[in-house]
Amino acid sequence: MKNLRGLLLKRGVMALAMAAGGSAALLFGSTALAAVDIQVWTALNSHNQDEFERLVRDFNRSQSDVKVSVKAHDTEASLEQVLQAGKDLPNLVQLGEMSGLDEVADRPYIMPMHTLLAREKMDNVSWFLASNSFVRNGRGQLQGFPYMAEIPVMYYNLDAFDKAKIEPAVPSRVWLDLQAQLVDLANKGSRRCPLTSDQSVSINLENLAAVNNQIYGLAPGPKVKGKVGFDFDVMYIRHLSMMISWVKSELMVKPGTLPESPQRFAKGECAVMFSNSGHIGEYSDTRGLKYAVTGLPYYPEVTQTPGKPFVTGSALWAVKGHNAEQNQASARFISWLAQPENAARWYQKTGFLPVSREAFNATGNDYYKDKGDWMHLVGAYSSGTSGTAKGNFRNYRQIRAVFNQSLESALDGQQPAMTALRTAATQANRLVAQRGR
Repeated sequence: MKNLRGLLLKRGVMALAMAAGGSAALLFGSTALAAVDIQVWTALNSHNQDEFERLVRDFNRSQSDVKVSVKAHDTEASLEQVLQAGKDLPNLVQLGEMSGLDEVADRPYIMPMHTLLAREKMDNVSWFLASNSFVRNGRGQLQGFPYMAEIPVMYYNLDAFDKAKIEPAVPSRVWLDLQAQLVDLANKGSRRCPLTSDQSVSINLENLAAVNNQIYGLAPGPKVKGKVGFDFDVMYIRHLSMMISWVKSELMVKPGTLPESPQRFAKGECAVMFSNSGHIGEYSDTRGLKYAVTGLPYYPEVTQTPGKPFVTGSALWAVKGHNAEQNQASARFISWLAQPENAARWYQKTGFLPVSREAFNATGNDYYKDKGDWMHLVGAYSSGTSGTAKGNFRNYRQIRAVFNQSLESALDGQQPAMTALRTAATQANRLVAQRGR
């Protein structure tokens, strides 16, 4: 903060030298004490947006050198559309990481977070995902601030399991055993929605690999040996075939990309849901909803011990084109968000992964008591890396769109699993081979 105040003081002195005939004391006082304004653009759900804006208000009240304003966008797509216009860009912006880190980090207006924070001394902060590749480059440097990092989990409605008299009242993490439970749930109170999801590609492709400790795909690189791209083998085909049968038998409401699935679960309509962990805070504040979380299912025929899902979500990215005092103000705000008390509060109120080890350690057992396996699922990321890597694929946004379309076609019964997956892999591998984005 001392350097920032120095910049403000320098600005005030320059304004004094330029003033003519006015009250120097008044001009110096008003200018030297003026806060540096920075703007943050976000695209969070309403609950998490409210929590973020509470943090911003607390930051603004805690000091007088920096004033942060927030502009909320309805969706990440609408935020991206405004960014593409290239006018009046913010100081910090929330952008999703889609396993194509270069898609964000290589944008001409993005400044690496490690550059922004180079002169910011951050006491009491050791990064929680330090050994994870999420928003880090090949040298391990922080590209974005992973404040909205999350993982896919399995949510379950405790009342639905009690009503179905399933003991223990926890969904099985073995796919075939979960199928038997869904039949019971459908026959005993949850016929309209035994299972739903809003993460079709994540559950049925990306994390089917990660949780079963399999290679998802080989991204091009100097040290990569073998055929790059995607090759969906028997495990994927059998799994998608089962998902098709679940949709046909109405054990699963077909996954969607809009917020209907999370909203239906919040209303108690669905017994089980696959989605990202960023709903945890919202669901904990939802009156009448009794829920918990556990890990994604796996196939014991493929792996004896389930692996960790890939970290997903979004981060705050620094934007170029601002002066030194604004950049320093942005760094100061990021540093404040990362402090243990503020980071722990954000973690507990949202379900995003803790940004620091201190935030995780500051969270007591009372927070976890009604959340199933959440503490264990998060703690698995406190050290070490996943057994598999997602790979840094160029054009991955387009590739993911191809995968989503193929899965939707298969789940609609328009083509069998093998055809859908082979078509998806062929189209994706053409995109992998392209140099441009």
